[in-house]
Amino acid sequence: MDTALLEYELPPELIAQRPAVRRDASRLLVYRRRSGEIEHRAFSELPDVLAGELVVVNDTRVVPARFRLQRASGGAVEVLLLEPVGSDGLWEGLARANGRLRSGERLGPVELVEPLEDGRWLLRLEGEPEGEAPLPPYIREPLDEPERYQTVHAREPGSAAAPTAGLHFTPELYARLDPVSVTLNVGLDTFRPVTAARLEDHELHGERYSVEGAAWERIAEARRVLAVGTTTVRVLETIARTGELAGRTTLLIAPGFEFKRVDALLTNFHLPRSTLLALVMAFAGVERTRELYQVAVAERYRFYSFGDAMLVL
Repeated sequence: MDTALLEYELPPELIAQRPAVRRDASRLLVYRRRSGEIEHRAFSELPDVLAGELVVVNDTRVVPARFRLQRASGGAVEVLLLEPVGSDGLWEGLARANGRLRSGERLGPVELVEPLEDGRWLLRLEGEPEGEAPLPPYIREPLDEPERYQTVHAREPGSAAAPTAGLHFTPELYARLDPVSVTLNVGLDTFRPVTAARLEDHELHGERYSVEGAAWERIAEARRVLAVGTTTVRVLETIARTGELAGRTTLLIAPGFEFKRVDALLTNFHLPRSTLLALVMAFAGVERTRELYQVAVAERYRFYSFGDAMLVL
């Protein structure tokens, strides 16, 4: 796939800088693939739109993984923890500074152990992560309530970013839908932009996932399954192919992909040149997705992490 198809025009003012006052007050664009019908709803109406689908959510919890640190020379360094590596406080992470970073350098609670590929480092962290919520760079305003970058069903700590489609659920809406939980720890693969000219040349490092046996039984037996978010899709489609309820997934979902266990998709509006947008195109069709994004822009939907949602049935 030519990655130029992952580009689209977005007015900057449509990038949501803060969450909706109430989680389920976000807007919901509903697209019915069979009829081609488009509806504009409130997210709180989601149960009324569904037709008995089993709802599956990602219950990962975001780690306070962003550290703003200082070198001995006084220079600033920003560190983002991605995932723990074994024991002894080792993490894989990203580190950024104006000057060259060196192995063995100590930055407060963080020690740089050795450089890896793509700007990643093997790090050693003293104690537990106690940094800031790792908000994406396109959100320029500080978050008054850090819990708004967590889903209400967040349980398993381990992510460097939130599974944002789940941010729209309130406890009441969650209870009404009675979802099943899976876990994928959101890491570098989810938010790293595609720089290759062809999507097939984009390399995935893999992200950890797990599903309880009883949960997978419900998912496997369901007549129809609604995946909340692209991370949930990757878990379900990985297990549908491998049968392994835990491990790492490097599954890249692109147009032409055959979905085996996902029948409906709930997702936010994603960045250009992202594997997340490619996944949506695989599910809804390339041109149809581009048309839906044009509709969303024309209707002034809010985009990205704190933005509105789209339901593809």
